[in-house]
Amino acid sequence: MQFFIDLHTHTIASDHAYSTIVECVNYAKNNGIVMFATTDHGPALEDGPHPWHFNNLKVVPRICDGVAVLRGIEANIDRNGDIDVTQGQLDKVLDIVLAGFHPSNPPSDAAAHTRMYLKVIESGNVDVISHPGCAAYPCDYEQVLLAAKEHNVAIEINSSSDVNTRFGSHDNCVEIARLAKKIGNTIAIGSDAHICYYMCNFEPSIEIIKNAGITEEQIINTSPNKVLDFLESRGHKPIPQMREFFKNR
Repeated sequence: MQFFIDLHTHTIASDHAYSTIVECVNYAKNNGIVMFATTDHGPALEDGPHPWHFNNLKVVPRICDGVAVLRGIEANIDRNGDIDVTQGQLDKVLDIVLAGFHPSNPPSDAAAHTRMYLKVIESGNVDVISHPGCAAYPCDYEQVLLAAKEHNVAIEINSSSDVNTRFGSHDNCVEIARLAKKIGNTIAIGSDAHICYYMCNFEPSIEIIKNAGITEEQIINTSPNKVLDFLESRGHKPIPQMREFFKNR
């Protein structure tokens, strides 16, 4: 397995990340990465960007130096199961919405985390659940994955979990992958890169996926058109510039 699409990356708009979006584009161009989603943290996180950052993502070209850039966010799930994204951003700006638990929502217990995940999934506003294996936020993984399957929400296998953050998450990620294989969930792979040099570093995720017996059929990172198909199936508007660019690729 080898993938050249990264659906979870951060820029210096999130203060604890270290590359600009242009540096991410240049790294992608020089390393065969054909598409990535720029998904900075939502404004509820202490060092997240101002909401205007997301409002203005429309200025980012669809194709930058031969690399497709999806305009996205990694939203924060709050204790009520809501996310820090406005309806205007959902309707007019964002191509992809990830959502996960972060320190802006202090850990509770598995039952509460499960309720929050289910509300987010059922809202219709979130395309990908990010790093659900996070050890600080246990939940009923089977219940969450069954709901994600029902509502056409992708489950992320995150390549940073237990590698450079969220330590202690590995066994949870393995269990999630096992369940995803059994249930037939759509899988998104994300590096969660906080510096451009980690983009598409998927080795930790691929090891988990292979061991679980998940095939490329379940994974949306296999082609740009598969990503676009998934996002359109979620109700996002088509992106003609990307369809044209990838028409014969």
